[in-house]
Amino acid sequence: MDRQQFSIAKPSLGNTSPIQFIRQSIEELKKVSWPTRTETAKLTLIVIAVSVAVGLYIGALDFLFTKLVELIIQ
Repeated sequence: MDRQQFSIAKPSLGNTSPIQFIRQSIEELKKVSWPTRTETAKLTLIVIAVSVAVGLYIGALDFLFTKLVELIIQ
C-alpha cells in the first residue's frame, strides 16, 4: 500500500490570524452535537453514583486491609 493514502492533514499554524482562528473555532463549535439538559443531568447523576460506589469499594478494601495488617502485627 502507498503511504500517502494514510497521511494525516496537518493544520497550517503560521497562516492563521487570531481573529480567523476564533472565527473557525466558533464555526466548529456550531457543528457539535450538544447534549440536552435532561441528558446532562442523567449522565451527571451516573458519574456521581459510580464515583460514590468506587469510593465505598476502595474505602471498604482499605478498612479490611488495615484490620488485616493490625491482626498480623499483634
